[in-house]
Amino acid sequence: MFAIFEDGSHQYRVEPGDVLKVDLREAAAGDSISFDRVLLAGNSAGDSTIGRPVLEGATVQAEVLDGEVRARKLEVGKFRRRKNYIRHNGHIQLYTAVKITAINVPGLAADAVTEAAAASAT
Repeated sequence: MFAIFEDGSHQYRVEPGDVLKVDLREAAAGDSISFDRVLLAGNSAGDSTIGRPVLEGATVQAEVLDGEVRARKLEVGKFRRRKNYIRHNGHIQLYTAVKITAINVPGLAADAVTEAAAASAT
């Protein structure tokens, strides 16, 4: 089973067992969080459900792996020749690493393969 959910201004396609980085949240390692803005869900049998704009009652459950993860430094440099103008800025974005544990969509049957993979991952 897979789902596409929205968090902030980003959309993620996930399956149980996936690890991804989402925008920083106030959560410690081991906490459980839920994403309720599920836009689309489907399974390997070809059944899918599309939300208008979201699926009512659908959630994606995740477990926080690391409370705070730092991305690579993004460096921005500005330069204008012969004008004595040089600017250098840097930015490090903070993320929260999460592991998808379950996808709950009312009315859509879960895959046996996906359930077995999620059970073995935990």
